[in-house]
Amino acid sequence: MLETRSLVLLSVLLCMSLVSAFVEELDDSFMETRAADDTWLIKFYAPWCTFCKQLDPVWHQIGSELKSQGSLVNVGKTDATTHTGLAKEFRVRGYPAILMLKKGVKYNYSGPRTKDGIIDFAHRVSGPLVRSLSSLQLFQHAMNRHVVMFVYVGATSQLKGNYTSAAEELIAHTYFFSATKDILPKAISMPSLPAVVVFKDGTYFTYTEKLDGDLKTWINRERFPSYFKIDSYTLYAMGESGKLVVLVLVEEKKQCEESLRYKGLVERVSANHRHLYSRSFYFGVMEDSDYISGLVMGEVTVPSLIVVNLANDGYFVPPAGVETERQLMDFLNGVLNGTIQGQGGNGVAQRLRRFVYNTKDTLMPVFRQAPLLGCFLVGFPLAIGALFCYLFRKAQCAKDNEENIRLLAPPAQHHNKLTSKKSD
Repeated sequence: MLETRSLVLLSVLLCMSLVSAFVEELDDSFMETRAADDTWLIKFYAPWCTFCKQLDPVWHQIGSELKSQGSLVNVGKTDATTHTGLAKEFRVRGYPAILMLKKGVKYNYSGPRTKDGIIDFAHRVSGPLVRSLSSLQLFQHAMNRHVVMFVYVGATSQLKGNYTSAAEELIAHTYFFSATKDILPKAISMPSLPAVVVFKDGTYFTYTEKLDGDLKTWINRERFPSYFKIDSYTLYAMGESGKLVVLVLVEEKKQCEESLRYKGLVERVSANHRHLYSRSFYFGVMEDSDYISGLVMGEVTVPSLIVVNLANDGYFVPPAGVETERQLMDFLNGVLNGTIQGQGGNGVAQRLRRFVYNTKDTLMPVFRQAPLLGCFLVGFPLAIGALFCYLFRKAQCAKDNEENIRLLAPPAQHHNKLTSKKSD
């Protein structure tokens, strides 16, 4: 029995060491020692970061899986608090940060911290910028795999050059393909060629410069489905799209009848009235309301509806209950025409309020679990601040006294000189 347990333990340790071998620990010398053509997937972490610790086993699974797939992507990680030079080179602002380095170009990953999401990011960035679809079968395969897919159709042109330039920047977020007209299904009609087409929501839309503006801006705006399940990572990334986001906030597990009603209502409006709202809104359902609670600085009601403006951290709430499609459309129209007043924002006062709220939200669990530690965390900075104020005030008083003495001294000396002359 003892020998069996020893063998099991040895096997587990061996597996752990093999998995760890696929992830390399990097230091500040990395940028000088790496090969110029190597592609790296790197996690920047801090030893005290809880989310970094949760991601660590997933990161080793990613390294093992990419290696088993024969991928040329190297997987590494680095302690950003120790190797500050490398963190500065990649402009790391928070932890854990996930980035790719491909031929000297850095790509930031902003999606969910899941194995599938990160591996998909690694495959997307490490592959060609624009992937060629050479047959109808390949086109159908790509359609089945991707919820949103951009395709350039036609021969070489200035539009294709603009499309490739957009792909260089946005490949971190979505896939880019090219095809000729003859390999597309016959049901897909092109008014003119060349063209850029986005396939999503069970249909397709063609880019028109006159209506849609800059190509890269349009791609960035259309890279999400019109209606889908949204998490906090995705919602943050949607801020770059320039669209408002209509959110249904529901329970994480068992959803009540009211939640299901809201979800169905929003999904129907997004599908049936796409021609009215697709340029201005995304629609989605969100099960984790913590992000929105931080945005509105208070507990949000679940289920409920909210429209979020991620460009300025603002939001809109219905002034009354929303029971029908017509009522929801009236609310959305009011947001667009300005009759529904926005709340929140990123003004100075609002930022100060949000800082206070986030600090309070962070410290309250500490006070509940460890009151003494909470008092220390609050009291120590206040004590340091008070000491600095005292020392500054003391120094200022000393400076004022010296200035007064200097100003009073010359007249006194002059009086002494006059007295001496009279005595003579």
